[in-house]
Amino acid sequence: MVCSSRVNRNFRRTLLTVVRSSFGFYLPGLAPVSFCEKEDAKECQKDIQLFVNRLDSVESVLPYEYDAFDFCKDTDERRPSENLGQVLFGERIETSPYKFSFKADKACVKVCTKSYDAGSREDKLKLDFLKKGMELNYQHHWIVDNMPVTWCYIVEGNQKVCNPGFPIGCLVNQEGKPKDACVINADFNKKNTYYIFNHVDITIVYHSGDETNGMSPRLVAATLEPRSVKHSDEDSPSCEGTPMDIPAEFKSNLKVTYSYSVKFQQNDDIRWASRWDYILVSMPRTNIQWFSIMNSLVIILFLSGMVAMIMLRTLHKDIARYNQMDQEEAQEESGWKQVHGDVFRPPRMGMLLSVFLGQGTQVFIMTFITLFLACLGFLSPANRGALMTCAVVLWVLLGTPAGYVSARLYKTFGGENWKTNVFLTAFLCPGIVFVDFFLMNLILWVEGSSAAVPFGTLVAILALWFGISVPLTFVGAYFGFKKPGIEPPVRTNQIPRQIPPQTFFTKLVPGIIMGGILPFGCIFIQLFFILNSIWSHQMYYMFGFLFLVFIILVITCSEATVLLCYFHLCAEDYHWWWRSFLTSGFTAVYLFVYAVHYFFSKLQIIGAASTILYFGYTLIMVLIFFIFTGTIGFFACFLFVNKIYSLLKVD
Repeated sequence: MVCSSRVNRNFRRTLLTVVRSSFGFYLPGLAPVSFCEKEDAKECQKDIQLFVNRLDSVESVLPYEYDAFDFCKDTDERRPSENLGQVLFGERIETSPYKFSFKADKACVKVCTKSYDAGSREDKLKLDFLKKGMELNYQHHWIVDNMPVTWCYIVEGNQKVCNPGFPIGCLVNQEGKPKDACVINADFNKKNTYYIFNHVDITIVYHSGDETNGMSPRLVAATLEPRSVKHSDEDSPSCEGTPMDIPAEFKSNLKVTYSYSVKFQQNDDIRWASRWDYILVSMPRTNIQWFSIMNSLVIILFLSGMVAMIMLRTLHKDIARYNQMDQEEAQEESGWKQVHGDVFRPPRMGMLLSVFLGQGTQVFIMTFITLFLACLGFLSPANRGALMTCAVVLWVLLGTPAGYVSARLYKTFGGENWKTNVFLTAFLCPGIVFVDFFLMNLILWVEGSSAAVPFGTLVAILALWFGISVPLTFVGAYFGFKKPGIEPPVRTNQIPRQIPPQTFFTKLVPGIIMGGILPFGCIFIQLFFILNSIWSHQMYYMFGFLFLVFIILVITCSEATVLLCYFHLCAEDYHWWWRSFLTSGFTAVYLFVYAVHYFFSKLQIIGAASTILYFGYTLIMVLIFFIFTGTIGFFACFLFVNKIYSLLKVD
């Protein structure tokens, strides 16, 4: 009893603490950290640790760890725990030698000096790799208090741009033309010369807190300005002088001294909950997003009007007239009513179709839940890797609906080989994705990229797949096969009806090509931002827009497929099972075409390895999107066909 009462008291105390803290805590974000000038283990901390993440480039798909380059290393290097999403995205966060004390301004502090001997092959390789990074415009990504340290600068039109990263350095080519960041300084003018940014001026902005509530200061922004400085005296650097130039030809010994300056600024106008706003200042794309949404809504209204006209006028009149006729008169009718004896005839390759639909159901539910949680803020960019981790875990746990839908539809199609159905549902599509992913990972391993998933993580993914997803798929299939097949509303004739000659627009290929245009038109603007976040390393944060576009995509795929399905049935073509799946699934082909256009028009990727990686990962996206959109179209058409034929009175 004493133990029980103590547990109850502790529980009530904990609950009271949570309730009190919830009034001053931003729910979807991470717990705030308070800082102070004197260390207090309970209330605040004095030391500020700067973390470094992987380095990436818009000219290469291959990211590299910070340690891959010859930068200053932390003597007490440690890595914070990384979730599954961070590992899959290739994030490699580690501590750096850049350490500060709160409100302690420092000027021109030496970090380390790197020496390169012209006679050493090892030093030559290190310097060559550093030059390659500058040539391909590889970017640092630093983190302070879970915030990206941004580089803000002014561009044409007096517009402020903040980039959540800054370059290693830059290059002036043999013609004397500066590339990338070399255009910001007229002193970068030597031909065939590299300029390394070996000094950074860091500014950390903090909110002073609220003394009445006993709140300590919190960090609300972190920016820097990279500079190239040739230190005349490496022991006591002044951080002033000519840029640190590195000749393209490595003929003499070279020393590169890294340094930093840090200053703290107080700004009580920035709240901790909105401290990421300064990072998004250079992303004023809300107007474009709303234009895309309005454009999509116009398409939906058009399709909804067409569907409403068909359902309320044409179909209602047809069904009423058909049900009032005698059977002999009805036989003279044409159109969708005459194929009632064949419209539910099982499709060819019903096994494959049921497998695709089971996997599509799994992807649909996973996507919906993930985007919903992202809208609530639980999967924000501040919580690194959370989006991918959530998606993978949900996919693993949603094996049961995949197995159930696949088995139930396969039984509806009259299939009896249930073992093959369950096996293909569990392994076909995930197997294709895993093989593609593994081959891409082999390339990353060979190239020594940080994006290469470690062998242990691959084993963990396989364990999740075989240990959780596959058994859940078998459980879902067991319940699916125990249920009777979905009973069609009309009987199916024994002898198939002959399909009359079709016009050009009601044939299979033109029909599915037209079916994917409208859904793709609703998403292509949002698709641009998604591809930018993946390949151009821009931050994606507009999950509200993305969720709205997801709903619009579902509605558009459904309505476009229902319309084309109705037109094909009116042409007395009753092969609608696969056609409904392929009609909306063809949106994935437009996605692939757009990805090819994006590669050649927007990206500056060079190298065979980066090109193979781009298209390898794109094929994974296209396959998943094909199954996802195809499933939406199929079930919309399935419900439509069942509904209209259930209203017919057929003897």
